[in-house]
Amino acid sequence: MREFYNVTQKIKDALEAEPFVNSVTFGDIFQVDLNKQTIYPLAHTIVNNASIAEETITLNMSVILMDIVDVSKAEVTDKFVGNTNEQDVLNTQLAVASRLVSLLKRGSIYTDLYQVVSDVSCEPFTDRFENAVAGWTMTFDVVVANDMTVC
Repeated sequence: MREFYNVTQKIKDALEAEPFVNSVTFGDIFQVDLNKQTIYPLAHTIVNNASIAEETITLNMSVILMDIVDVSKAEVTDKFVGNTNEQDVLNTQLAVASRLVSLLKRGSIYTDLYQVVSDVSCEPFTDRFENAVAGWTMTFDVVVANDMTVC
């Protein structure tokens, strides 16, 4: 049984192919050195839990997509946009999430039988970590084959 390895590797490969992702990490988010400027934009994958059925295993996963928010020293002229690139970060990281969802629902990952069959939720965040960062946490269920035998 290699489905866990395979699906996490497929997601890693898809994220590494993204132009708006520099680093892909896995596991406890607090083990990642988020103070390094060189790792951003960052995609971090977490497996939250698994449900085992007779013929399938469903992995509930979260992918955190984030980038550093730059603050301009220029005077604020637009109160809606402010003097940061926060909206740009949210826009580009949501695009990364959207492309990953496409691969999981109808692209190469789907045809490899690692499938997301329900909607994917994405929650925006700002300043969740030590650096001034913004991004999205996407959460979804991936269904994989359960080929474990009983004998």
